[in-house]
Amino acid sequence: MTLDLIQTVAFAGLVLFLGYGIKRRSRLLDRYNIPAPVIGGLLVAAAITMARARGLTLLSLDTTLQTPLMIAFFTSIGFGASLQLLRVGGPAVALFLGASTVVAVGQNVVGVLVALGLGQHPLMGVLAGSVTLTGGPATGLAFAPLFEAAGVPGAATLAVAAAMVGIVSGGVIGGPIGTHLIERRGLRPSPPAAVLAAPPDPVAAHVVEERLPEPAPAGPPSEDVEYYGLLKALVLVLTAMWAGAWISRGFAAAGATLPAYIGAMLAAAALRNIDDLTGLLGISQRIVDDLGNVALSLFLVLALMTLRLWELAGLAAPLAVILIAQVGLIAVASLWLMPRLMGRDYDAAVMSGGFCGFMLGTTANAMANMGALVERYGPAPRAYLVVPMVGAFFIDFTNALIITGFLNIWR
Repeated sequence: MTLDLIQTVAFAGLVLFLGYGIKRRSRLLDRYNIPAPVIGGLLVAAAITMARARGLTLLSLDTTLQTPLMIAFFTSIGFGASLQLLRVGGPAVALFLGASTVVAVGQNVVGVLVALGLGQHPLMGVLAGSVTLTGGPATGLAFAPLFEAAGVPGAATLAVAAAMVGIVSGGVIGGPIGTHLIERRGLRPSPPAAVLAAPPDPVAAHVVEERLPEPAPAGPPSEDVEYYGLLKALVLVLTAMWAGAWISRGFAAAGATLPAYIGAMLAAAALRNIDDLTGLLGISQRIVDDLGNVALSLFLVLALMTLRLWELAGLAAPLAVILIAQVGLIAVASLWLMPRLMGRDYDAAVMSGGFCGFMLGTTANAMANMGALVERYGPAPRAYLVVPMVGAFFIDFTNALIITGFLNIWR
């Protein structure tokens, strides 16, 4: 069966909601925060792989919109990179971001060393490093074409496999690490913290936004505000993507190897900070995030449905060894480095559990880990301010620079 562009996107939407339905009915998938697009997309990829093994072509998909959807998601991340948010977080956010960035570099160094020791391409270690662990499946799939061109076969399939292992690992060891730190040192929340507690919610990244003034919508009457805000956010995202295409061409002309979304992220960040200073655009980060999440879900489904899973067979063992080393690195950093840097108190222990979650999986893993800890031991407001800001916004920028550096060294 051959599907055109519209049919492919419609099919992707149906597969996405299939993933949501399966996740709601599976406590295991829900417990480890496996994204619904991944569940549905991998089911289709598995069906296509089984059909291929019998000499059949199950589906032929038109993935023209895959790259624009990916760029749109990372553009929404760019709009979240507000220097005003960074100032609100204060030194703790800067310190946590700096430490996370250093550990992301360490992930790639460890990955390269293990890959070389196993006789594999060094960039395979980077792909199974900060690309898919700190970055998650979306970053892995975005960078996969560049890694494939640089000599890593089956890069997209490897990226998804590494990201899935990371998500599960981050969910498994993050809570126990935080619990160990709290119990070993007898840590408890300070009494004033109870007033400032943030709820253990996967969307707690928006706590920071609530601390900042939201620009008042300008133009239409109040009954049209919702429509107007959605329209404005969509046009801003498209404008940033347009400007970003020119920025990316400039980088390419200078000989730099960059993923397609970098220019759009930079353009969006510039618009965000101009708006913070002037208030002219009145950007609603919530609406931009909603658009970005829609684009991300459809992008992931499209990318995952077309994975060539058969390419993973010969690389499964080296990938497993690299990922074991990566999990060990993050466990050591969470147990030793982060508690010392962040103050050795209760909030620092909760942050360490969150750090383990998003450095191996996603921000949702981080929030789930911290939610389990605060439910048992009490609120950790500083952790709920710092971790979402770094995990949901700023680490994507520094990680993109790190990945690009390693990619240009080993290409």
